[in-house]
Amino acid sequence: MDEWQRNFLDSSPMFEPLRGVGAALAKLDRWPTLEDYNALLNPPIHTASGAALRFVPQAGKPAHMEGKYEARIYLHGEVQTRTENWHDLFNALAWLAFPRAKAAINARHFGAISSGRAGNRDKMQDALTLFDESGVIVACADDELAGLLRDFQWHQLFWEWRQAVTERMKFVLFGHSLYEKALRPYVGFTGKGLLVRVEAGQGMLEQPTGVLDSLLAERLAQGESLTSRGLTPVPLLGVPGWWEGNECPEFYGNTGYFRPSKK
Repeated sequence: MDEWQRNFLDSSPMFEPLRGVGAALAKLDRWPTLEDYNALLNPPIHTASGAALRFVPQAGKPAHMEGKYEARIYLHGEVQTRTENWHDLFNALAWLAFPRAKAAINARHFGAISSGRAGNRDKMQDALTLFDESGVIVACADDELAGLLRDFQWHQLFWEWRQAVTERMKFVLFGHSLYEKALRPYVGFTGKGLLVRVEAGQGMLEQPTGVLDSLLAERLAQGESLTSRGLTPVPLLGVPGWWEGNECPEFYGNTGYFRPSKK
């Protein structure tokens, strides 16, 4: 079991989206309890079914559909949560930071599992899970920068256009697995980006969590076809300001990390 890290949200700028919702937990000198998590639900968060969210102990293998992880969230608002566990802690904070998008993802999962279709999860569910775990919201007000990201032009994007990136793009960690990894970042640390077009000059980049949460939730709720192939790799240590090692152009020459496109 990992040790508790007080003030963990101050260790990297990657944690910025969680600092407001997680401030009370970061001040603790011990692992949070379920009571600590539930105390943060003020005002309450609701799932797409209208159920009020709460964090509950992890249960055993369900005997029926309504006992499955996503179904319990959708129907009863019950997020099964392990204590003394970074992965589940960041999942709880992601619900607090991105309540609309998390509820939309949960609703899509519930719709799939309640359809009665036998067999494994479909591609849409795989993509939703991938984004929920490893997703990065990429707010962009510049189509040319978005094209460089899609084409894996890492040196040009993150170094040659560095100032433009800081002014017209915003990278926001969404996936709770990424937050867990951000406690100990490493070369190779990569997320799956979903580009969200925003308009420059409307405060979108300065206030990413609430605005982007709503935009993302709207897209997911409208049934947008999300696939794993539609998510763009983002080498997270290349984002300006996120890693002290990227302050020189040579850093982006590591093609094992900043891989070229296979197109």
